[in-house]
Amino acid sequence: MPLITSAEMFKKAYEGQYAVGAFNVNNMEIIQGIVDAAKSEKSPLILQVSAGARKYAKHIYLMKLVEAAVEDTGLPICLHLDHGEDFEICKSCVDGGFTSVMIDGSKHSFEDNIELTRRVVDYAHNKGVVVEAELGKLAGVEDAVKVAAKDATYTDPDQAVEFVERTGVDSLAIAIGTSHGAYKFKGKPELDFARLEKISDLLPNFPLVLHGASTVLPEFVALCNQYGGKIEGAQGVPEEMLLRAGKFGVCKINIDTDLRLAMTASIRQYLAANPGDFDPRQYLRPARQAIQDMVTHKMRNVLNSSNRI
Repeated sequence: MPLITSAEMFKKAYEGQYAVGAFNVNNMEIIQGIVDAAKSEKSPLILQVSAGARKYAKHIYLMKLVEAAVEDTGLPICLHLDHGEDFEICKSCVDGGFTSVMIDGSKHSFEDNIELTRRVVDYAHNKGVVVEAELGKLAGVEDAVKVAAKDATYTDPDQAVEFVERTGVDSLAIAIGTSHGAYKFKGKPELDFARLEKISDLLPNFPLVLHGASTVLPEFVALCNQYGGKIEGAQGVPEEMLLRAGKFGVCKINIDTDLRLAMTASIRQYLAANPGDFDPRQYLRPARQAIQDMVTHKMRNVLNSSNRI
């Protein structure tokens, strides 16, 4: 089975009121853990690659690993570029075999964002590739994405309609209160469901996306800190809020920080218990299992995507 686009995935997710997990990948063990969970859960999934991951692992290595995952599992997998910052990187990924790309023009003015997104859409659609864009700015830090809290802006519902109509984009990442990274909230975490519902009403049957949606489970933060970490003030989006978002047109939820925390906690715990072990296979094996367990938990309890394929 070849790589697929997210179009049919999102159609089914919208109708079924669940979300597809988009999991960031950087190496073989992360990919294996994710796809093993998806195969066991019979869940759709998106593997996504950031610009930082492409620089770290190289495009060709990631492509071959994802192709191996498709061949090994038989799963329908979409390969997505996360936070493409310009036309060139989107074009490179389209030409290089990705089936979905995100152009993140949220740092630009509304008109410039539309112009840039339209350019990417025209090129990608001509190659059979779908496009995600972003309107509004999420606070936080993740790879090259760095937005101060004071610069964050929520998505305007009326602008969202105009943006989708003028760009022809296939899905839209919106800002309703999530944030990138293992961030701190000022007070109780809240998502603006009234805003989400209005956007969904104005854009019926259109797939919306949530970035910065890691829940930052405290047990993994505690393990990281217990074995040498200093992750202070980490707090994520409550799981019940993300589960609820799937009922308002959110068809894709991005997950990265939780994977990093699960893997790092496992490696630190293993090395603390086995300080004389220098075989990477010994500490990466439980780390891969930690990824699988985390993704399984997400599919069952956050995305509601188990048993959908």
